Amino acid sequence: MKLTLDRRAVFAGTGGYAHDAAQPLAVLLHGAGMDHTIWALQSRALARRGLRVVAVDLPGHGASEGPPLGSIEELADWTAALIRAAGAGRALIAGHSMGSLIALETAARHPERVAGLALIGTAAAMPVHADLLAAAAANDDAAIAMVSLWGLGATATLGGGPAPGLWMLGGARRLLERAGPGVLHADLAACAAYANGAEAAAALRCPATLILGGRDQMTPLKAGQALAGLIADAHIVALEGAGHLLTIERPDDVLAALTRAASCLNVGSGQTSG
Repeated sequence: MKLTLDRRAVFAGTGGYAHDAAQPLAVLLHGAGMDHTIWALQSRALARRGLRVVAVDLPGHGASEGPPLGSIEELADWTAALIRAAGAGRALIAGHSMGSLIALETAARHPERVAGLALIGTAAAMPVHADLLAAAAANDDAAIAMVSLWGLGATATLGGGPAPGLWMLGGARRLLERAGPGVLHADLAACAAYANGAEAAAALRCPATLILGGRDQMTPLKAGQALAGLIADAHIVALEGAGHLLTIERPDDVLAALTRAASCLNVGSGQTSG
């Protein structure tokens, strides 16, 4: 589907189902340098379960017009506007990596728009190694190599995947290669600069499910657990042996956790539609 925000076209996957304004809304936010396709399995399954799914390409990513926005705060305000543009009052927001920071900040800045959160591969702060930032600024393929290698757990890096013949490492590289020049750097810089995670978590009043990889090298398990400790109503799903790219590395486990998180939407309560 296509929406218009700030006079720019925004593309979102719907899981293959036509939207019904009476259904509760789930907004799915991808991570740095990526697009809506990381939610391929989850978006279809959630739509089949009766949710109105918006798996969005953030500005400047995928099929959405750009440029990319420069800060997590700007992206949070944009996400709240997206919920309004989709005709909903409130939504479940699920975010992976950078998307989890956007989801967290959206809930802090616009609590009336957020019924619940699912934070995947997350932490209160996401510092970025200087070598990675420099490579991304230069549009060097080394940046893609670093994110791909650091993003997967050991089994996935060696070829293990949820389906026979699926090359996890190569797939991660192809996904990042689709991003336009400067997009990955803009995203990584926004993550590195974000300093409000702990404050936003402490202020959170909606339920949050945190889906964490036991072998995550980019947002380590301990960092995700520390974030959960700041949230009044937090539930942790820790996936043993998994890395950072959980939606593609452990899609079924992520779907199960998202389905649980969607219980916050209270279908028929009148709180999820505008």
